[in-house]
Amino acid sequence: MRTIEINTESFEIAGGFAISRGSRTHAQVLTVKITQGRHTGWGECVPYARYNESLKSVTGQIEALRADLERGLGRKDLQGVMASGAARNAVDCALWDLEAKTNGKPAFQAAGLTAMHAVTTAFTLSVGAPEDMAEAARKAAERPLLKVKLGGQGDDERIAAVRESAPDSTLIVDANEAWDDSCFHANMAACLKAGVDLIEQPLPAGKDAALAEMERPVVVCADESLHTSSDLESLRDRYDAVNIKLDKAGGLTEVLAMQQQARALGYKVMIGCMVGTSLAMAPAALIAQDADFVDLDGPLLLAKDRQPGLKFVGSVLYPPDAALWG
Repeated sequence: MRTIEINTESFEIAGGFAISRGSRTHAQVLTVKITQGRHTGWGECVPYARYNESLKSVTGQIEALRADLERGLGRKDLQGVMASGAARNAVDCALWDLEAKTNGKPAFQAAGLTAMHAVTTAFTLSVGAPEDMAEAARKAAERPLLKVKLGGQGDDERIAAVRESAPDSTLIVDANEAWDDSCFHANMAACLKAGVDLIEQPLPAGKDAALAEMERPVVVCADESLHTSSDLESLRDRYDAVNIKLDKAGGLTEVLAMQQQARALGYKVMIGCMVGTSLAMAPAALIAQDADFVDLDGPLLLAKDRQPGLKFVGSVLYPPDAALWG
């Protein structure tokens, strides 16, 4: 028999975090602890209001499955009895961790990898006035990869300001669904001029069909439009890349399948995250081993990460230690 423990925690975000939909000062996370015999597996998720999730709703989803989990429900069966999303992510990752500890075999090997290596993650700049974003970019200009949050109107000025302040950094930008016909072409031109490598979700999910007819001189990446592998084929005409996130997809099991299918369909792959702790990033580090873009900077945005945490040297993210996960 297993025991299941669900907890919620709040972590302060250093300086706050702002995107086109709003701002916040804390990361609210939920952890699942599954204990069987001498071994305990951990998983963390970040419920996201954009997808109608809350700490309360996610807790309720997991509680509804408690009896099955206590009786030994496995990862493969979990996919069929729990919907994709943050709740399934926390449970799935906890089961991966439990399996690794029980079997004495690292999670990366169970996932089909032969080894793990360090990767370079993006570092995110919150959206704001161009002068404020320029200052933030100056402070982060030594980081090789910057992710720039945008807001719609005026993004051409924001992009230019960041590029001037960080001339040597690779830039990716994230509009979080904030562009429309009134600013799309000006903002796209600004991205092209600034040498931006990738644009995330310029148009709202469900209203992005126009991308199939638009010129895309910069790689355009699906985020809010993409949740699970079932979405991949239908988006191929309008996106060049996909941002895969464990919280959207519902865990590492689904994300591994998504990554394989995305490659088969010719997408570039980004592994992304919500703002969470090292426990949430650790499973995603497996996907980062073969990603074109890595955006796993959640712990770097926190005033204080959980311990033990991942090792970062600048923007270089090292594989998780078994004491943390996997």
